[in-house]
Amino acid sequence: MKKSVKKLTTEITGKLKLVLDPELGVSIYDLGLVYSTALSQEGIATVTMTLTTIGCPLFPAIQKDIEDRLMEIDGIEEVKIDLVFDPPWTPDKMNKEAKIRLGWD
Repeated sequence: MKKSVKKLTTEITGKLKLVLDPELGVSIYDLGLVYSTALSQEGIATVTMTLTTIGCPLFPAIQKDIEDRLMEIDGIEEVKIDLVFDPPWTPDKMNKEAKIRLGWD
């Protein structure tokens, strides 16, 4: 039996919470770098996200971690990352947990 889209979406969010920004040691999800996720009927997961700075040299490592973790989910056939810079990331996009961890709250 195939997993529901809702269950897969929950699993995607859980996996993204495990992807850490290598410099900050906080998940990209908690930092507010993930703007949205989408899942096609064909099992293609698309993550629309940004970075704290344009041209971040660590993006390839973050991208690989996202792809590796999402491909662990049964039902995900492919991962696409849509990197955007509009709207730009600002610290107010962080959730409370990230702000506390980084000493911003």
